[in-house]
Amino acid sequence: MRVGLEYGDGKLWIELPDDRTIVIEPISDPAISDPENALRKAIREPIASPQLRDIVSSGQSVAISICDITRPQLRVEALGAIFSELEGITRPEDVVIFIATGTHRANTSEELEQMLGPEILSTYRVVNHLGDDPSTLVDIGVIGDGVPVSLNKEWVTADIRITTGVVEPHFFAGFSGGPKMVAPGLAGIETVLALHNASRIGHPTSKWGVTQGNPVHSDVRAIAQATGVDFALDVTLNRDHQITGVFAGDLFAMHEMACEKVRETSMQPVESAFDIVITSNSGYPLDQNLYQMVKGMSAAAEIVKPGGTIVCVAECRDGLPNHGSFGEILCSKESPEELEKMIHEPGYSVPDQWQVQIQARIQRSATVLMKSDGLTDEQIRMAHLEPIHDVEAAVSRLLEKYGEHATLCVLPQGPRTIPYLQ
Repeated sequence: MRVGLEYGDGKLWIELPDDRTIVIEPISDPAISDPENALRKAIREPIASPQLRDIVSSGQSVAISICDITRPQLRVEALGAIFSELEGITRPEDVVIFIATGTHRANTSEELEQMLGPEILSTYRVVNHLGDDPSTLVDIGVIGDGVPVSLNKEWVTADIRITTGVVEPHFFAGFSGGPKMVAPGLAGIETVLALHNASRIGHPTSKWGVTQGNPVHSDVRAIAQATGVDFALDVTLNRDHQITGVFAGDLFAMHEMACEKVRETSMQPVESAFDIVITSNSGYPLDQNLYQMVKGMSAAAEIVKPGGTIVCVAECRDGLPNHGSFGEILCSKESPEELEKMIHEPGYSVPDQWQVQIQARIQRSATVLMKSDGLTDEQIRMAHLEPIHDVEAAVSRLLEKYGEHATLCVLPQGPRTIPYLQ
């Protein structure tokens, strides 16, 4: 069996034994033939909301939240549909576009060009949110289950607030998009640390596809509800980053409908766990660094046996990355067990600890191998993973290790498919 794993801008092809391999991919969802028309139609026929044109008045300031470079959002199309609807009402100088970076680094000018194109960049003001810059934030108070909330000051003071996003399964918030485009997307670092603390991340319902009773999702919703979003636009995408669904209107109503669609296409039950699970991280932009690869690892962890092995493939052109605290935390202890213990110590609170916590939890019960052209073997070992260069050879050794009845599963699109045990 020849399987193509999403890797960087292309595929990593591997040969696997037919009689032992199960491949799990999202249910095929055809692209919308006329996405521009679908976007305009959704905005004009909103879910549980007045039309956008009836919400915005002339002279009002408009803030729009969009995804950063780590998400394959079709930003030009989404923004174009919004601007078309507001034509004659809002002037370009009344609009500011916020890159909802959360704790990620600011996007470079080259990335902004790739994300938005020259026309939008030359016409509208675009701002990278900086969650660690107090001068850009305003304190809102305590919201939800004790979350001290600070948000981007200019977002909060805008007359009209619009979120745009991509809805996919999320490994601890349930689903992406929707209210996450407010917090953590436009939140201060202390707010993000509270939303991602060890207790919330370690909660049994903080996982893929779960929103009800999920403490992370519940507080993210509470923040968006308390601070207000006037209109929301989310899309669902297929493996080729083509639009398969458009949802617009009330933030929570439209997000719930988008989540239900994604749940049906991207989450698949399996009858039993596997000895070996091979996963990608959905290719670029999601596999641009090891920090993001924890998502693919987490998808595989849903169906790997205790004592089993996860084989990860991710290009990691952005390294660990070199920015943020992820790499520093990883190399601060000698083992995943020590890392997990440190993160659970009272008072420990460091950006990116949540990603390390999830990785360490996975490694508590499974061995993790890593194939990456963007990381050195030393970097991979420093991250407590085992480097490999030949996936087929590694799988062959694993099949011998687990014996003639060994079971093997492949997630070619990584976290675009979330398998779960029935």
